[in-house]
Amino acid sequence: MDQNHRSLKMSNFHHLHQQSSSFVLPNAWDAISAKMFEESGFEAIGTTSAGIAASLGYKDGGNIPLEKMIEVIQLITSSVNVPVSADIEAGYGETIKEVLETVEKIIATGVVGINIEDGTGKPDQPLYDLSFQKEKIAAIKELSYATDDASLFINARTDTYWLHVGDATMRLKETVRRAKEFEGAGADCIFVPGLTDQTIIQHLREELSLPINLLASPGMPSLTELSDIGIERLSCGSGPFRATVTLLKTISDEIMGQQTFHHMMNDAMPYDKIANLGGK
Repeated sequence: MDQNHRSLKMSNFHHLHQQSSSFVLPNAWDAISAKMFEESGFEAIGTTSAGIAASLGYKDGGNIPLEKMIEVIQLITSSVNVPVSADIEAGYGETIKEVLETVEKIIATGVVGINIEDGTGKPDQPLYDLSFQKEKIAAIKELSYATDDASLFINARTDTYWLHVGDATMRLKETVRRAKEFEGAGADCIFVPGLTDQTIIQHLREELSLPINLLASPGMPSLTELSDIGIERLSCGSGPFRATVTLLKTISDEIMGQQTFHHMMNDAMPYDKIANLGGK
């Protein structure tokens, strides 16, 4: 990708987090899902690690080989003209050096941003040590400046609410503490999946100065309400992928159970349309 074009995409992506209203980031799992999001008018696209992993037969949580994940991210970035941010889970590495090797490969795909999470996947220690996570973010930021004219957008995810860490009071305090430390390390945005309570969202907004990213979930306030609070970004996560798989299950059950094809035929996009979207 031309460096000037990449820098423009990075600038545009940063700008999306400085608007007066919340913007929605849909999450793609392959080239065609990314193209559909772009055609519908979304100004940027994220990837879903869960969707990519499941679509290739792997469990979520860093189980998909990094090379396969990178291959799909590359396909997504090359299939659309809008900025793409990649979900890289915890960085596919146990050391800072290994995580930086991952990020270097991810940057080469043409993405403008990443999600990096602090969940360990270990029940006895659900979150990475805060100092280690800060060091990880700072090292990624330094690598970004050394690699690009513009800064890679780091969306620092904390799983305090996703994993129900501690009691309600402790959870909010820990989220605020981590967010401020991540910001000091170079994070551009804090991602708090699992948080849907409007009062707590409001409190978090009052405590933090950096942009906040939430995950679309049942019970989430409306986009208008989130915009009024001052939330910059709402991600779709694996929702679109799961909805697509649910439709496939509905189609399959209808064919097998009723011997009819209504769900498959009634609203399906014409073949020529799909063929044109998928071809180069």
